Amino acid sequence: MVRVLFLGGLGRSGTTLLERLLGELPGVCPLGEVVHLWERDIAGDERCGCGKHFSDCEFWRAVGEKAFGGWHHVDVWRVLALQHAVERTRHIPRLASVRMSAAQRLLVEEYADWYARLYEAAAVVSGASVLVDSSKHAALAYCLRYAPSVDLRVVHMVRDSRGVAYSWTKKVSRPETDGAQEMTRYSPSRSALLWNAHNTAFSVLHRCGVPVRRVRYEELLDSPVETLRDIASFADVPFPTAEFVKDGTAELGPCHSAAGNPMRFTVGPVPLRRDDAWRTALPGRQRRVVSALTAPLLGVYGYRGAR
Repeated sequence: MVRVLFLGGLGRSGTTLLERLLGELPGVCPLGEVVHLWERDIAGDERCGCGKHFSDCEFWRAVGEKAFGGWHHVDVWRVLALQHAVERTRHIPRLASVRMSAAQRLLVEEYADWYARLYEAAAVVSGASVLVDSSKHAALAYCLRYAPSVDLRVVHMVRDSRGVAYSWTKKVSRPETDGAQEMTRYSPSRSALLWNAHNTAFSVLHRCGVPVRRVRYEELLDSPVETLRDIASFADVPFPTAEFVKDGTAELGPCHSAAGNPMRFTVGPVPLRRDDAWRTALPGRQRRVVSALTAPLLGVYGYRGAR
């Protein structure tokens, strides 16, 4: 079986940073947001984290050859059709149920198999014992339960909903498109509702038998080495040391992240400090709206006293 550490949660919660830090551990290979690989990379030929276009990246070329005999053998539109049919947040109750119809189960299994084949090839090409998929989508995590060759373990990444809401209002370009596109933006109320939905889905995933470890963004930044050690233990990854983290800074090397936050292109020293700009930059009315909409889960995750 191929061991996959799936990073889940709503975007702008620090999953890309966590993926990059985990990628510095021996035996770990970060793959980026594989959920977007089919459309953005195979079909769109966007840039890999190494800076090259997907079609020119030696790592991904080798993975495609090993998994499918070449990316040209992948029916991207079939994968996207399956994604549309089964991998939606609204489908999670059905994905978690034992009463799924036989026809629906076949579609889910077919969809999960595309990922399993890719993971298996990436493990061989990289030589890694653990792959990190930072796709974040809860519905995908539920689908991957149906891939018998995948040893799925989920890290549920949580960040204060007000910080997430503020981050979604920022204008951020996507370097992989050579500046032609920007990342999606949401209103604070919209991101608050998404925050509730995604985090609730991951909070109950363990009931389906999937190992889940919750990590708070704030804890990762306050105690990076301890947090990484805990996740490494959860993923059965040796943790001899974390010399790449010193004095509040992480030294990051290049990676082959297929999709995700622009930070995946960063190489060199990265300051490990919280982004708490929302406390002053998010208007008071919007902050109160987000607080009200997400109050129940804020308390569950230990954010009740935040202002």
